[in-house]
Amino acid sequence: MTSVLLRALRGATTCESDTPDEIFDATQELLLRMMERNDLDHDDVVSVLFTTSPDLASAFPATGARGIGFGDVPLMCASEIAVPGAMARCIRVMMYVYTSKGREELRHVYLRKAQALRDDLPE
Repeated sequence: MTSVLLRALRGATTCESDTPDEIFDATQELLLRMMERNDLDHDDVVSVLFTTSPDLASAFPATGARGIGFGDVPLMCASEIAVPGAMARCIRVMMYVYTSKGREELRHVYLRKAQALRDDLPE
């Protein structure tokens, strides 16, 4: 019997500019890729925490998530601390999911310029 556990899945992406459309598109692309690469169904998702770099302030990533069916998932947005030299226009995600996969089997997803944040991960 395979046990189902609560696991945290990480991801990040970047935006070209601080516009609602760009934030929504980047957020939706990231979430869909995280779900796809980890064989997750909507009901597997417990909650999602989003952070944005301080230079992204035109929209909440959670609003973009609702646009692809995450309206019934608890979502929260926060701002990253303003560390000098940190990646610009970056959206980070911590998605809590139920899965039977072990930690080593999870596929964290880093897209666009955010791939540089975790170059140790397999594509």
